[in-house]
Amino acid sequence: MRAMFKPVSLFVGLRYTGARARNSFISVITLISALGLMLGVAVLITVLSVMNGFERELQTRILGMVTHVSLYGREPVDDWPALAAEAERHPLVLAAAPFVELQGMLSHGGQVAGLMVNGIEPEAERDVSIVGEHIWAGELDSLEAGSFNMVLGYGLARKLGVNIGDRVVLVLPEASLSPAGVTPRFRRFEVTGIFRVRAEVDSLLAYVHVDDAARLARQGGTVEGVRLRISDLFAAQRVAWELQQSMGRAYYTSDWTRSHGNLFQAIRMEKTMMTLLLSFIVAVAAFNIISSQVMLVTEKRANIAVLRTLGATPGTIMRIFMVQGTLIGFAGTAAGVGLGVLMSTYVPDVGAWIERTFNATMFDAYFVNYLPSELQWGDVGLIASIAMLISFSATLYPSWRASRVEPAEALRYE
Repeated sequence: MRAMFKPVSLFVGLRYTGARARNSFISVITLISALGLMLGVAVLITVLSVMNGFERELQTRILGMVTHVSLYGREPVDDWPALAAEAERHPLVLAAAPFVELQGMLSHGGQVAGLMVNGIEPEAERDVSIVGEHIWAGELDSLEAGSFNMVLGYGLARKLGVNIGDRVVLVLPEASLSPAGVTPRFRRFEVTGIFRVRAEVDSLLAYVHVDDAARLARQGGTVEGVRLRISDLFAAQRVAWELQQSMGRAYYTSDWTRSHGNLFQAIRMEKTMMTLLLSFIVAVAAFNIISSQVMLVTEKRANIAVLRTLGATPGTIMRIFMVQGTLIGFAGTAAGVGLGVLMSTYVPDVGAWIERTFNATMFDAYFVNYLPSELQWGDVGLIASIAMLISFSATLYPSWRASRVEPAEALRYE
């Protein structure tokens, strides 16, 4: 034994792995084990990549349009630049922009849609929102004070059937007295821009100039407050609290977690649950490794007895079968990682192809209308490590059984 290739357990384990088993059924079970592990790892990587994609879209699309932190004045704010400068003293605040919020209904050609109207200052808004990067038609800079121009979301424009240059009527819920009685307030706007971020805000949001919105709200020359963009999205609650404390009782704050926090938490929970459930595929493959190894130990009892008579210790025998089982796990995991990375890379294209081929709309119910994917190598490493750990653990019992084989008993009928 001392003259044999060292280490003995690795040499014999590799020979057993490469050798063809006398019982083809064992070879089939071993192949199924590797394929099952490959499938589990690949599916797990793909699903986590899709979950990461949804999380990314939530942050870049919805939260790119939604204010990170809002600073409201309890009374209309006259000097918003001074308020913005005060808020920007916070180390996490990157930019600030004024706003006036209105709710109402938009009418055109007999079609009516409810919406949220944001009064903005276009130049400042570019610093706190991605709307300027997603103008589908027209210009955001067309929103000028006193022009009563409007930039609509793509979904709203389609629903109302409007294009650039069309006029729409904004109806506000506040009623006003007139000789004809109580009538709702309304104002005509010209559509000078359409934005499209491929999210739910396309059907809910419109922009006008902040001065026009203030006039409609009968707060001419003032704003409700300022929107803030911060460097750490997940510190929004802390930033809002610290600003609330520093700005005094004349102001109050809100942050994105109040309006979209539940959606973000739902995606996080779904990602966790999908990871847990799909991990069972890897566990099933591990049980196949156990069964194939147990049958292999039974087939190799005579070989084990010969090795024992040549001086192999129980530990050496145990390591031989651990090497073989671990190699099966490594092969399945490596193949699964390769397949998973490939699937994660092309899953958006596959989803788009299915929609085109079968004229289906699979993702319209979500906040994005396509299948996003973002491969994170940290997830890949974690999944591969867990798969290898499970595979290695699956070899322990069969290897322990092999180390307990008694040479005399095994060779009695050989």
